[in-house]
Amino acid sequence: MTTKEVLYELRTKHGLSQEELAEKVFVTRQAVSRWETGETVPNTETLKLLSNLFGVSINTLLGAPRQLVCQCCGMPLEDSILSKNADGSINEDYCQWCFADGTYTYSNMDDLINVCVGHMANEQFSEDQVRAYLKEKLPTLDYWKRFEELSDGGQFDAFKQQLIEEINALHIEGMPQVETLNALVGQYVNLPYPLPSGESVKFLNDQTTYLGTQLESTFGGERCFGVLANMDFLLICTYEAQGKAPELVLYKKR
Repeated sequence: MTTKEVLYELRTKHGLSQEELAEKVFVTRQAVSRWETGETVPNTETLKLLSNLFGVSINTLLGAPRQLVCQCCGMPLEDSILSKNADGSINEDYCQWCFADGTYTYSNMDDLINVCVGHMANEQFSEDQVRAYLKEKLPTLDYWKRFEELSDGGQFDAFKQQLIEEINALHIEGMPQVETLNALVGQYVNLPYPLPSGESVKFLNDQTTYLGTQLESTFGGERCFGVLANMDFLLICTYEAQGKAPELVLYKKR
């Protein structure tokens, strides 16, 4: 699709008139009209405003001339998994798992590889093959090439360790000790927990990245423990395979 087609589709999809869109990005209705006829394209600053307004990358607005790739894990990027900066603007360089609200979530390449291997290995590619590929691929990505410049000096790792200590101090019966926490995007872990009233409630934001892990119960059986946390809370739950029949064990404000 061309830029003019993308802008027209996004505007109409969001139910905006040309005049309403113009007001939101501080241009004239005539400017929007010229974009949609292909006479002109938005300037860089306006593209940023349009990107945040519609929740898509500038790359998408320009007709997707290149394939975006996460510069930490190498995952091909789509608009639905793009990360965000601390100010809420879209960051086209990273996925939601590797960069969350201005914070890099991985400072150890081996830790990232271990997480990726679990998701990427399949019948076609063994764990050893995936691991070898990642060991060759990751050092070529911008984050790892500029790690000394981009690293926070271990602050985020210290925060994760603090969370681990707080979670283990809860001494949840049947739950093993937490050893690591990984980045988890809300839409994949935002389970509906049943209330005594019969209603169900979700505690998370689908668009937010949290820290968490899954643990097998020491009691055995099919239920697992799910652990989620961030700056504000600790959440412990149990569930069956694929997140079915979730039950809230603990939700604690920090």
